[in-house]
Amino acid sequence: MSATVQTPLKSKDASNIPEGSNASVSFQRVTNKIHDASNLDEIMAEVSKDICALFNADRLTIYSLSTDKSCFVSRIKTGLDSFQDLQMPVTEKSVIGFAGLQKKVVNIEDVYNKTELKKFSASLTFSNDVDKRTGYRTKQMLAVPILNPNNRELIGVVQVINNKNNEPFSATTVKGVTEVCQTLAVAFTQRQHPARLIKSKYDYLIFDAVISAAELDLATRSARKKGCDLEDVLVDEFQIGLPLIGKALALFFGAKYEPFKADRIKPMDLLRNIKKDYVESNALLPIDETKDGLVVLALDPEQIKSQRIANTIFPKHKIIYAVTTKREFTATVEQFYGSSQDEVGTGDINEMLFNLGDEHVEENSNEVEESSAASDNELVKLVNKIIIDAYRMGVSDIHIEPFSGKEKTKIRFRKDGSLMPYIEIPSSYRNPLVTRIKIMCDLDISEKRRPQDGKIKFKKFYPLDIELRVATIPSAGGMEDVVMRILAAGEPIPLGKMGFTERNLGELEKIISKPYGLFFVCGPTGSGKTTTLHSILKYLNRDETKIWTAEDPVEITQKGLRQVQINVKAGLTFPVIMRSFLRADPDIIMVGEMRDKETTSIGIEASLTGHLVLATLHTNSAPESVIRLLDMGMDPFNFSDALLGVLAQRLTKRLCKCKEPYVAGDDEVNALVKEYCEELRNIDHFKADPEAAMQEIHQQWIERYGDENGQITLHKPVGCDHCNNSGFSGRVGLHELMTASDALKKNVQERARVAEMLVTALGEGMRTLKQDGIEKVLQGVTDIHQVRTVCIK
Repeated sequence: MSATVQTPLKSKDASNIPEGSNASVSFQRVTNKIHDASNLDEIMAEVSKDICALFNADRLTIYSLSTDKSCFVSRIKTGLDSFQDLQMPVTEKSVIGFAGLQKKVVNIEDVYNKTELKKFSASLTFSNDVDKRTGYRTKQMLAVPILNPNNRELIGVVQVINNKNNEPFSATTVKGVTEVCQTLAVAFTQRQHPARLIKSKYDYLIFDAVISAAELDLATRSARKKGCDLEDVLVDEFQIGLPLIGKALALFFGAKYEPFKADRIKPMDLLRNIKKDYVESNALLPIDETKDGLVVLALDPEQIKSQRIANTIFPKHKIIYAVTTKREFTATVEQFYGSSQDEVGTGDINEMLFNLGDEHVEENSNEVEESSAASDNELVKLVNKIIIDAYRMGVSDIHIEPFSGKEKTKIRFRKDGSLMPYIEIPSSYRNPLVTRIKIMCDLDISEKRRPQDGKIKFKKFYPLDIELRVATIPSAGGMEDVVMRILAAGEPIPLGKMGFTERNLGELEKIISKPYGLFFVCGPTGSGKTTTLHSILKYLNRDETKIWTAEDPVEITQKGLRQVQINVKAGLTFPVIMRSFLRADPDIIMVGEMRDKETTSIGIEASLTGHLVLATLHTNSAPESVIRLLDMGMDPFNFSDALLGVLAQRLTKRLCKCKEPYVAGDDEVNALVKEYCEELRNIDHFKADPEAAMQEIHQQWIERYGDENGQITLHKPVGCDHCNNSGFSGRVGLHELMTASDALKKNVQERARVAEMLVTALGEGMRTLKQDGIEKVLQGVTDIHQVRTVCIK
């Protein structure tokens, strides 16, 4: 990777260097070293010392701009042939970023002098983290951009720190460093010319400062010695991420990099006549059919293109080639065809569909034929595979959606609250598929006109201990939709890890520690009510405590609890079980749902006779729950005596770890403050002086979430492979905890309106769901759009 510039600097180039007898000679020596360096690593790590000595500076760093222009990269030598990256984001708030983006020289006498920094830019700051960590004191700083001599585009920045004479860098030094930057620009451009330097598909890793040339040579020798693929050595020994390798491959082959995606839809029609062995031996795989053409994934697109392999298989298609890493190619092949090491019942899903044969099942087949087709070994394995994949992907629901005619049956998964496509089944197998599921949960296969509910104990069909709640629903065109909810038996989450704010957690622990009373958790279906109740029970579960639960269904189990499953057919309803609990010497009773007057009356009676009763309700907010119960006919005085509190909650999407921080502007922060204060306007403290109250909240946020400059950092979704490029991964709870204080109990007794109860609760410190959500936005857990989505009234 060697390259030299034939013409060194002429004598006139030495006119702008520091005065001194040997200064001109030293300057010429530095420029010659830059030109003679074999690669960028040598320039950045070796020549820096000489430039530093030339200008009588304490420290000097040469930064190059990364290929994606997101950060400045410098290479620090840590051993004979090893280097370490020093990366800095490209932002005008840093001295280096400002100099680079503005293409200006920045010469600062004291970086700790904020007034001096503001002369360059109002947003310019100096991060003293390194000084704090090392004890070093940065004072003078000179930053000069390195610009491409051909088009004046930014290539990098030279940063000079601390004049050894402890005085500002002189104009002569500035001119000298500028001359050095011009020399560096020529050298950098020469060494980044693809025609001269690119020899292998991994060379672009060097240009992106991901690895040095010496390290790549070392990795190549190691791969050759071990007889393994170079990619494996780069990933396992040098800890280089697959996206970085993929990016290098894309630049080398001039094709789009296609990473592995867990939710990629399997293109059944494209794969129908292509065997797995053929795909692996030729290293090509069709992955999608778009309006622009057929996308073919390959390890070497140029070879596939030259041999016209893809054109032979798909003669009627325009081929678009995409490149990927070897590991991601293998993962995609296994995703489409199944791993050779799959256990019985989980094999190649496409081969299962292929083995089902052509669409020969008659559309109007009778029950016997349908039952026979449903017992087909390949169909049995296919249904098992769908359930196992859903469980392993952390899916909550499986949706099977058949269509009339020849249209295929779609199967979709719900994960983190959102639906995503999984696979499509040939239309002729929609009835046998539904019949197979009905057989698994003992439903009537002849009944297609009425909805049916059932359960699958999957352990009977495969060694995986999960249950599925199944609902079949007749749909248009004589079809039947099926929705299966996975009820994975899991351990309860500790209360401290449920996402409660410090205030809510302390208040909740105080409420549930009382020996008797009534406590509700409310929210819509799927908002995590049962999960929260089990976390509360885990907190209360002790050897000396007897806990009974009545649930429909029992989803979470834990030792020490006596759990009862609702069975309406057997006469085990909530009221019946509740009465039996009162005769079974309980300390704590948990009721899955108080959906009628009888159950609620028994709950109030139990709470007034020395038992702690926990229950769920399908209501929107904490105050509304109280009104709902009163409307059921509860006596307001008994109810107010029994009530301990109500927790309303929602689940909103959590930002993935790829989230991007940014400093929120004043307008954005003020808008958040205004939105936060919307429901506080009726409490006395706020009505007295709204502006002062809003300013007080703003100040509290700055103290709690702001930096030393009083700026608040928020986060926005980006998207990566981990979150399937959605920007969100997992969910977090939003909570509204209303404590039954004396004032609130008085409201209950007087049958006050929801608005009055809300004012009372807010005045005593309660925060609404949206307010709790806004605090989680400030903490960087989620974003305001997700909060608004789940908190809409």
